[in-house]
Amino acid sequence: MQIKSTRIRGDKRLGRIAGELSREARVRLQWMDYYEAHGHNVTLTCRHFGISRQTFYRWRRRYEPRRLGSLEGRSHRPKRLRRPTWTQELGLAVLHVREQHPRLGKEKLVVLLRQNGHAVSTSMVGRILSSLKGREVLREPVGRAVSARRRPWRRPYAVRKPKGYRVQEPGNLVQVDTLDLRPEPGIVLKHFTARDVVSRWDVLEVHTRATSTLAAHFLQTLRQRCPFSLKAIQVDGGSEFAAAFEQACQRQGIRLFVLPPRSPKLNGCVERANRTHTEEFYEVTDFSLDIPTLNRQLRAWEHIYNTVRPHQALGYLTPQQFLAQWGAQRKEAHCH
Repeated sequence: MQIKSTRIRGDKRLGRIAGELSREARVRLQWMDYYEAHGHNVTLTCRHFGISRQTFYRWRRRYEPRRLGSLEGRSHRPKRLRRPTWTQELGLAVLHVREQHPRLGKEKLVVLLRQNGHAVSTSMVGRILSSLKGREVLREPVGRAVSARRRPWRRPYAVRKPKGYRVQEPGNLVQVDTLDLRPEPGIVLKHFTARDVVSRWDVLEVHTRATSTLAAHFLQTLRQRCPFSLKAIQVDGGSEFAAAFEQACQRQGIRLFVLPPRSPKLNGCVERANRTHTEEFYEVTDFSLDIPTLNRQLRAWEHIYNTVRPHQALGYLTPQQFLAQWGAQRKEAHCH
């Protein structure tokens, strides 16, 4: 006995099930209707809809005329999921360190965790962070927008860095730059950053203005806080690095190099430092707008940056550890 199908073909059936099937399933139903309406010609059907024969046959095997839901896509979720292998104590430790340093990645967090006695791999820290974010236990801080403005300025006295100038030791070249901060409408702060290109040692200070007198004051701060002697400083063409600042460099025997116009990439180390301090301090810290208080907060962050935060460029050492290692190697070489 032959049973004939009582299915409704064509657009009428599509209209009835429009609210029941997904768009993808309705398209696949059109494949089946076209296939049956054209003499079960697979080649013609595939050419008409621009699909492969393999795709058509796969859905043809799944297709059940009396259960149109068979044309819906199936979940590709694995039946067995990998269970977390870390302890609750380790998860809380990762959460605590990340909340203390919200802009650090898994590579730097591993260094800090190992210093605290946690034997953990970089990949596991990454999985823990993903789990914490997925469960909304760890939330990324909302950053504050800051902007910077630089103006071209001719330098009458400072010189371009000679091509043959070699940077081999800490203090051979310290890059200095300013950053404009606009934490609130109508408030503009001038952030001074100095970075040694060898040790990545940073010195920070903030003022309400960026004048050559204040830049000279920052030079004095830089000499006091650097654990090495300054031999050369490189700046851009800003007016704050002329006049009193340049005279102070000359009096103290510090070479002063100035960048060509529109060449911030030549001061790339301190430019990257500005981004780091913006992301890891200003955007995630409830800092004060009182200049003395803000400078105290910056000094605390400077201490963390130079003595706690691992640096990828230094093989995940801190600048302080790098300087200690460099000094020991130099002493050993001198003895030999």
